[in-house]
Amino acid sequence: MTTTAAPPRPARAPKRGIRHQPSSFKVLALKLLLLALVDAVAVFAMSVMLLRDDYVLAGVVLVVTLLVNWVYLSPGLLPAKYLTPGLIFLAVFQVFVIVYTLYIAFTNYGDGHNSTKDDAISAIVGQNTQRVEGSPVYQVQVVESLAGLGLLATSPDGDVLVGTAEEPLEEVADGDVTMDGPRATAAAGWTSLGMQDILQRQQEIAALQVPLSDDLADGFLRTTNASQAFVFESTFVYDEATDTMTDSATGIVYRDLGNGQFESDDGQVLGTGWQIVVGFENFLYPFENPRYGGALVSVLLWTFAFAIISVGLSFFLGLFLAIALNDPRMKSKFAYRVLSILPYAFPSFLGALVWLGLMNTEFGFINNVLLGGADIPWLTDPWLAKVSTIIVNVWLGFPYMFLICLGALQSIPEELTEAASVDGATGWQVFSGIKLPLLFVSTAPLLISSFAFNFNNFNIIYMLTRGGPRMAGVEENVGHTDLLITLVYKTAFEGVGRDYGLASALSILIFIIVATVSTIAFRRTKALEELN
Repeated sequence: MTTTAAPPRPARAPKRGIRHQPSSFKVLALKLLLLALVDAVAVFAMSVMLLRDDYVLAGVVLVVTLLVNWVYLSPGLLPAKYLTPGLIFLAVFQVFVIVYTLYIAFTNYGDGHNSTKDDAISAIVGQNTQRVEGSPVYQVQVVESLAGLGLLATSPDGDVLVGTAEEPLEEVADGDVTMDGPRATAAAGWTSLGMQDILQRQQEIAALQVPLSDDLADGFLRTTNASQAFVFESTFVYDEATDTMTDSATGIVYRDLGNGQFESDDGQVLGTGWQIVVGFENFLYPFENPRYGGALVSVLLWTFAFAIISVGLSFFLGLFLAIALNDPRMKSKFAYRVLSILPYAFPSFLGALVWLGLMNTEFGFINNVLLGGADIPWLTDPWLAKVSTIIVNVWLGFPYMFLICLGALQSIPEELTEAASVDGATGWQVFSGIKLPLLFVSTAPLLISSFAFNFNNFNIIYMLTRGGPRMAGVEENVGHTDLLITLVYKTAFEGVGRDYGLASALSILIFIIVATVSTIAFRRTKALEELN
């Protein structure tokens, strides 16, 4: 009897290290923790918005929070889990900014028009007060809470009251007050300020006005020594029935004529107004004000000239250096290339500040050393200032063009130039007929983006000339070297009348121009690629 041997067992593969994957319980716990943090931040944000009566924003935050919870607690929806954070940030930092800018462009938002009508009425009444002769003396203690700075006042009748500039005086329960003789010195929920704090904040305390009641016509409490307060009444009285503001000292009546401010019959205007929708008024303002419209056209033309000339000179200077330093016969090419890109290594605003010192009329290196003490107004003469800004911008921009042209030249196959040379083409024919067209194909998108960048090159203009010298005959702060972007900044944040609505309208104009030019240029670039 024969037996058949069993087949040998295959050799066991060596055991590999076992990877310990996190359990689904840990993943779920981490997910719930992150959602809890998101929900806590959302609840805090909604509570702040509700306190400020921003019900629309609070509703938006609530909807977004519920949507995030639904997406990440659902078992599926894997693509949505990846896209949701990016979409939220896109909505907050891009869509919201664009929509809000559009909204502001159709309002009169700016100095004197940055709040609601109720706030404007309160400001007018509160800013024009005078002490009532023979008013009772209140013993006060300066206090503070989350609501802000306030006064803890003891009336002549012995009643203890507390209030802030936003909240009128309210009576404090006896059990919540600490008395020092006839004067209340502390109250529950409030922090009493010591003498050192009072001395440090005396200007703020002197400006503090606490309404006696919800009706501002009843007056305010003010103190000058942080221990005694007197009753002050406003010289302006608001009549809700007729919607008028009357100056009791002069008898002049101011009415709301729909312009976001109170106006008298003879054209006098109260300085504090409120925000309203004005339609296309900001967009039509340059046409209604010929001087400002002419200045805006000048700024627009200079913006185009600055961007085109800067890009053109930077490109051709960078191309010249790239051709020269790409020649195999050139010695010490590495050292020359390093020197060529040095301006690119410094931040543009620092470079502009250095050139600002070099071009100083009285003490600058260029006038005093290079030109032997000449008195050339590089930055104060309208035309020289424009030339100076272009020179500085080309100095800062040509290294970038040098780098992209050098890379583009090195990417062109040598076989093309060799074949053209064999066919008898001269060096200029090879460059103009082969290298330059191929160079434009690869660099055209970068030239377009460089144009868009220089169209809004805020740093160079603002750091070098601040848009000056100022144009004569224009009430607004407009300079000869202002670009549209610097004009927007100065309209919104500089000068006496900061006009955010007009600045928003100008920023929309910039967007339309840049988008139009970029669209046309990219279409031309596509046609250029098809030809090659």
